[in-house]
Amino acid sequence: MILGFKIGFLEISIVNIIDITLVSILLYQVYKLMRGSVAIKIFLGFLSLYLVYLVVNAARMELLSIILGQFMGVGVIAVIILFAPEIRKFLLLIGKSSILSNENVLQELLFWRKKETMAFNITPIIDACKTLAGTNTGALMVISRSSELKFYAESGDLIDAVVSKRLLISIFNKYSPLHDGAAIIYNGKVKAARCILPVTERDLPAHFGLRHRAAIGMSEATDTLILIVSEETGQTSLAKNGKILHNLSFQEVREMLNSYLIGEDIDEKFESMQAIQIKRLRKKTTEA
Repeated sequence: MILGFKIGFLEISIVNIIDITLVSILLYQVYKLMRGSVAIKIFLGFLSLYLVYLVVNAARMELLSIILGQFMGVGVIAVIILFAPEIRKFLLLIGKSSILSNENVLQELLFWRKKETMAFNITPIIDACKTLAGTNTGALMVISRSSELKFYAESGDLIDAVVSKRLLISIFNKYSPLHDGAAIIYNGKVKAARCILPVTERDLPAHFGLRHRAAIGMSEATDTLILIVSEETGQTSLAKNGKILHNLSFQEVREMLNSYLIGEDIDEKFESMQAIQIKRLRKKTTEA
């Protein structure tokens, strides 16, 4: 063991420091993943119970130790059941950040043929959003560049038609039977409409409607970019990785969609724009 230093009788090595650092980073990432959701309260409850078990065990209270020990014995199974959505998000996060998730690396390692870019003409989407926003017609579009999202597409009505302004306006028309749900767009085609999306479990402000909550939930579960047109205000928003940008101009929407579809990493740009919007909102609240 490589000795780092001593604190009284306790010997701390470099390996111990690395171990503690890695555990701290892991716990912080888990906290960030569950922050704002009901899961964080359950996690703190489990943690409190485990600390009580350690104290009871150290104090040699045999009866309580046996009871809590039996509970801790099945604790792993209980954690898997209770935290299934969070575990899925955590694994998805690891998959996104893994070096193997980089398509170029996989092509170099496995000599795969390079895929064609998923970029397509997004003008019909922008034009449709302008018309929908002008009439305060709500819309929810999921734009994907890596998957057809068959699981979510099958929850609605399959269309598989080329994207056009008239088609999108027809889908989200208030009197259309397809307007209640999301449209999934992949590789220049509307794959399906009236699709059911997962709703986020996070605590969100009251002004967020079900359409925005579903957009955030979908962005948490998949690597997609979700476009929202508010039915109340006509504002256009984008959601990605559990974050949302409000009241965007159509030029900003166009730039973000193009960057996403050609494979650029827009996460940093997304976070910086969100930080600016939060500062503006706080400033307006303070002035009011």
